[in-house]
Amino acid sequence: MKKILVLLFSFVLVFSLAACNGSSSTSGNNSDSEPKEDEKKDEKVTLRIAWWGSQPRHDYTLEIIKMYEEKNPNVKIEAEYAAWDDYWKKLAPQAAANELPDIVQMDLSYFSQYAQNGQVTDLTPYLDKQINTKDIADTIISGGKLGDKLYGINAGVNVVGFHYDQELLKTIGVDSLDENWTWDDYKEIALKAKDAGLFMDTGMKADVFFNYYLRTQGKSLYSKDGASLGYTDDKLFEDFFNMTSGLVKEKAVPTPDYLAQLKGIEDDPVVTQKAIGIWQWSNQFVGLQQVANRPLAINNMPGPDSKQGLYLKPSMFWSMANNSKHKEEAAKFIDFLINDVEANKLTLGDRGVPGSSVVKDALKPLLSPAQVQVFDYVDWAEENSSSFSGPDPVGAGEVIETLDSIAEQMAYGNLKVEDAAKQFRQQAESVLAQNKK
Repeated sequence: MKKILVLLFSFVLVFSLAACNGSSSTSGNNSDSEPKEDEKKDEKVTLRIAWWGSQPRHDYTLEIIKMYEEKNPNVKIEAEYAAWDDYWKKLAPQAAANELPDIVQMDLSYFSQYAQNGQVTDLTPYLDKQINTKDIADTIISGGKLGDKLYGINAGVNVVGFHYDQELLKTIGVDSLDENWTWDDYKEIALKAKDAGLFMDTGMKADVFFNYYLRTQGKSLYSKDGASLGYTDDKLFEDFFNMTSGLVKEKAVPTPDYLAQLKGIEDDPVVTQKAIGIWQWSNQFVGLQQVANRPLAINNMPGPDSKQGLYLKPSMFWSMANNSKHKEEAAKFIDFLINDVEANKLTLGDRGVPGSSVVKDALKPLLSPAQVQVFDYVDWAEENSSSFSGPDPVGAGEVIETLDSIAEQMAYGNLKVEDAAKQFRQQAESVLAQNKK
């Protein structure tokens, strides 16, 4: 009987404890449910963002980050930035190790490669949720698409042109540059600059300006399928690079050795008044003028057929790393970069004329004369350009490096242009052939 009572007591005790534990657990789950949501809202998130650019871009982007962190105290953003060449050298091993920053400033030259390698993610699920696109035209959004997936949000619109010192131009006996100027006009003015002890410019980025030249001829650097070069007649290569390397030989533009010694934009011959101008994208104009600290001007590209050659380029994209552990938070910061008016007041079109109509309208009264020039030039280009042909194919980065190297050898006089044309075709098409389906 005694054993039965002990067993009965033990059973009741166990049941009571189980009931208490069950009650405590249920009560705990109910009481913890709200705090868990609060904890999620207050979760400390660290994002990494990477971009390339000059010192003014670094400075204002750091200010934008600070602004965002003040509005979102649960978010800390670590910045990683560099000049163009160093940026891609650092990004490549990060991508290979699956350790890309959460948010990556992406260029057209590498866009397809990173997207097709699965290193940046499709942003479509975040549109009109974390990323507001209602004030951005579809033609601008579509610039970041490959197929039906959106791998980047257009940071702005860009147009290539000649940025120059009008007063310095007058010292060589040329009052102004004509909208309808040609490559022959350019060469003639370059030789006048040389005779006056000045450089005409600091050379042309080989892939950008050769592609422009090809477009004026109804061709392009890459074929539509990205599996080969977009031109078959190497005479086009020879014509363009005979001009550029010839001007180096004439000492109308600097040698590669000279340019290699420049430490940054502060040393650029345009800034130091040793060159008439510089060939670059419209979003770089304001930074150049700020450093030069004197009025500069923008002129369109030389012709003939400049309208066919010119196009509105997505200046760059904001892409999100596939390896990001905080994609929604990263998407929110991308939204802030493209839509927040106060943030864009700091940028003022440096990354391209903004896509958001609301942002553009808010910025117009605030623009400096230099920024007005950029906005006006982009407006002009909208009426005097041809359609954008899409992001560069996979392998474009390697093709561009090859072209840069070959262009440098031509500039030194170490490689004949005719031989360079054949060498470039062989090496570029070997790379691009991997895109054949």
